[in-house]
Amino acid sequence: MKNKISRVALAALLLTVGAAHAQDKTLRLITWADYVPKDVMEQFTKETGIKVEVTLSNNEEMISKLRATAGAGFDLAQPSQDRIAGPQAEFGIYKPMDLSKIKSEQFIPSMLEATRLNTTVGGKVYAVPHIWGTDGLVVNTKTSKAADYTDLCAAENAGKVSMRLKRPTLIAFAFSMGKNPFALYSDAKAYGALMDDVGKALTECKKNVKFYWDGKDQLLAGMRSGELTTAMMWDTGGWGLNKTNPDIKFVAPKSGALGWVDTFALPAKGKNDEAAYAWINFNMRPEIAAKVATSAGNFTAAKGGDAGMDPVLKKQFADSFPEAALKNIKWYPAVPAGIEDIEGRVLDRIKAAK
Repeated sequence: MKNKISRVALAALLLTVGAAHAQDKTLRLITWADYVPKDVMEQFTKETGIKVEVTLSNNEEMISKLRATAGAGFDLAQPSQDRIAGPQAEFGIYKPMDLSKIKSEQFIPSMLEATRLNTTVGGKVYAVPHIWGTDGLVVNTKTSKAADYTDLCAAENAGKVSMRLKRPTLIAFAFSMGKNPFALYSDAKAYGALMDDVGKALTECKKNVKFYWDGKDQLLAGMRSGELTTAMMWDTGGWGLNKTNPDIKFVAPKSGALGWVDTFALPAKGKNDEAAYAWINFNMRPEIAAKVATSAGNFTAAKGGDAGMDPVLKKQFADSFPEAALKNIKWYPAVPAGIEDIEGRVLDRIKAAK
């Protein structure tokens, strides 16, 4: 009996050790589309022996999945920097970064510092930057003169515009109405009043909307076909359309493009931090960062990463963002707990309005 128990215990121990070893060789990553090019993933596995399991997602889904599991199921996540402090304070879905394991010299210092400030909760840092870009207007200049978000509601664009029923649209319209929504984040009552005003404007604007977009394919097809004259969308979507139709341009709105930064963050119950840090440091090497940024069509927080990017994309960026427009980018700050509940109620009213 003693020998039998020993053999059973030994088998259980070997199974546990084997499972832990397998875990050490797998990175479970939840991220955005196009952030993990096949050749980059294969090179990482070849260099480290670590397999990467990728789940594609977005901010809302990442928060929802991590909230449902109290931060389990993934070793590394890529939320935008403004979507970390609030969810962390409210739900505790991330763990602090060990910055001693990050090769900080690989990052653009100003972006690393800005993300540190925006993702600090209780004196601990919860993310480092990866990819950044902007949202603004994509305009067919032959059929529209739109220069700001509220121009989506102009008579000339009736029935020919598209936008998302998401929080960026609320923020954008608030700025184009002459308000600063970010300045009201700490005053829920004032923020709610502003969002109510924005909601009324967007409800009135519904007659101009051909469709509200969720996926990019319908939106891009609408701009290509001329079904749409203008849309609120991301910069590289506009620059991609511009390559085949020079009349379609990405425009930094007069009230300011909205700037975002996607990050690397550690889920609270991730099981393979070492693989996560290895992936972060690998991705921020300039030559790897350039590949990822080219795949995503955006810009990288890696120092020297832009040098290897598509020169056409860099020229398009310069054309869309002269110095004044660059300085006028409205970078998303951390979203406090409760703000998205206010926005959600406004978005629901807009959706339900006839």
